[in-house]
Amino acid sequence: QVQLVESGGGLVQAGGSLRLSCAASGRTFSGSAMGWFRQAPGKERLFVADISWNGIGTDYVDSVKGRFTISRDNAKNMVYLQMNGLKPEDTAVYYCARSRYSGSADGKSIVDWGQGTQVTVSS
Repeated sequence: QVQLVESGGGLVQAGGSLRLSCAASGRTFSGSAMGWFRQAPGKERLFVADISWNGIGTDYVDSVKGRFTISRDNAKNMVYLQMNGLKPEDTAVYYCARSRYSGSADGKSIVDWGQGTQVTVSS
């Protein structure tokens, strides 16, 4: 099992930026695809972005393409989500997640979740 701890959330005005970080513990981190998910109040948790074990493959939900960038540093056991051009509809709790696979991290492949970090975008 890998422990995941997110940080970097907060309150930002529309159009602003935030960088989320996810610190992972455990030897299996570098071999796993990682993902970011988000959950708005009263809604289900949804996929935002994922990155393959080596950082070469990435994928994004259409609504964040061109605004968000996922990256990782396996030497530091870290995953990041750079969020630019934030919109009020991006408001949610953001979760870092580890996949059982090396190539992708969709909802069905997640084996470890972080506790979440709140992102609030004001209009």
